[in-house]
Amino acid sequence: MRRSRSCLPCLPMASTPVLPVETAFSFPAPLPSWPSSVSDGGFAKGSIDLGGLEVRQVTTFDKVWSTAKDGQGATFFKPAQVPAGFSTLGHYAQPNNRPLFGHVLVARDVSGTGALLAPPLDYKLVWSSQDGAGHFWLPLPPDGYRAVGVALTDTPEKPPLDEVRCVRADFTDACEAEESVWSSDDKDGFSATALRPAARGIDARGVHTGTFVAQSGATLVSPATLACLKNNSAVYTSCMPDLAQVNAILAAYAPQVFLHPDDPYSLSSVTWFFENGALLYQNGSQTPVPVAADGSNLPQGGGNDGGYWLDLPVDNGQKERVKKGDLASAKVYVQAKPMLGATVTDLAVWFFYPFNGPARAKVGPINIPLGKIGEHVGDWEHLTLRVSNFSGELLRVYFSQHSAGSWVEASQLEYLDGGNKPSAYSSRHGHAFYPREGLVLQGNSKLGIGIRNDCARGSRMDTGGAGRYEVVSAEYTGGAVDEPAWLRFDREWGPREVYDIGREINRAAKLLPRSTREQLRKLVEKLFVGEGPTGPRMKGSWRNDEREA
Repeated sequence: MRRSRSCLPCLPMASTPVLPVETAFSFPAPLPSWPSSVSDGGFAKGSIDLGGLEVRQVTTFDKVWSTAKDGQGATFFKPAQVPAGFSTLGHYAQPNNRPLFGHVLVARDVSGTGALLAPPLDYKLVWSSQDGAGHFWLPLPPDGYRAVGVALTDTPEKPPLDEVRCVRADFTDACEAEESVWSSDDKDGFSATALRPAARGIDARGVHTGTFVAQSGATLVSPATLACLKNNSAVYTSCMPDLAQVNAILAAYAPQVFLHPDDPYSLSSVTWFFENGALLYQNGSQTPVPVAADGSNLPQGGGNDGGYWLDLPVDNGQKERVKKGDLASAKVYVQAKPMLGATVTDLAVWFFYPFNGPARAKVGPINIPLGKIGEHVGDWEHLTLRVSNFSGELLRVYFSQHSAGSWVEASQLEYLDGGNKPSAYSSRHGHAFYPREGLVLQGNSKLGIGIRNDCARGSRMDTGGAGRYEVVSAEYTGGAVDEPAWLRFDREWGPREVYDIGREINRAAKLLPRSTREQLRKLVEKLFVGEGPTGPRMKGSWRNDEREA
């Protein structure tokens, strides 16, 4: 996909430095040619039929208005080079502090009825900028239709009624705020906020349209005033990649993962963990059972009822060896799933560590080991690649970080060696993922109290390398992938750990003031719940969107 900035003015050499948004993002390497689908699917063919409403992505824009107060701010665009026969649904906005990288959907009615799109009856002015060069308009739809975006003009005149189209209500779904684009400091309290579907999961039909909502104190407009699109196709996963295409996506974008050089607790494959003495315990029994190499003797399904759990070998020498994992034979496990009304594919890349090491705190300049707090057996972490089903382009990556995580746009990722595989850094002991090396302090940064997440370039694992990954789930393919038995083990991959948090902190941080120790205790109690970890299928993100911090 190409993002044009030909609309942006050429700046004199002595003018203000060029903002990042004035340069379109491009990947370090050309995108690959995706293999054809054996089932004649629609992956990466440029358009998606939502059941009579055909949509395409537009990624070229004309700048309408920009604000750059104190080097911050945002730029607002209208779609350019809209394909013949397609209608604009709303305009696009982006913060100035990152390269231009985004899209809006345009649509045409292919239902044969001609009734899925309609012009607005009128526009309502939401806000005008102080310089008089930016005017934000809310489309007022006819009965039975919804507006899915706002329009922007550089003059006080209303946009023409054919500037945008409204969408018949049954082809829309509820939306919500995704992220702030920009907020003014003016008394009228203007803000622009990007939108996303409110319901997001593998069965949800809401489609990310790429539009934004404009609000001001004088004109109350909530995200609920607008809608997103809805995929009403009877076979709504028809544009999802088949297994060969999933493998091609992984070959193009599978992350390069860096382990911390001072972390003794490395990755392993699940099979290696089982073959090296992992034990299955049953509640009420004192005799554990060795786990079969393929996990076939693990209880299947049933939820996490506390009846079974896994643990390390009993022999201390073997236990310590297994704790360290085996990077040489490690592999990752991939779940492919539809998201955002099956207009994107999420590839969740799961990592298994036999052991999670102890946590360390930072209080001001002092680093404090927290004893056994944070230690547990069987650590599952993941990264998720979100890929456009219109083009096959990587859109963003989710970095799991303990109980939540964060999305990072593709334009903000680190790419090494001239390829399109983003870097990911596994934190020391805790194995949370971050997009850059360095220290991330989890806690109260203002007070300088937090749990250390240290990332640095140690051993590297190319998760898309030969033998380094296994696609273990792709339900939408209807059986093309056989899920391994261990994936259906719903119980805990390690025994529940009970930490005497107060005692450990008093021992480790006895020289700190009592009030500081109490703040640290509350933070630790919030972050370390003391339960054994469950496998990928039991995580909320298995069927829903990722949880953000």
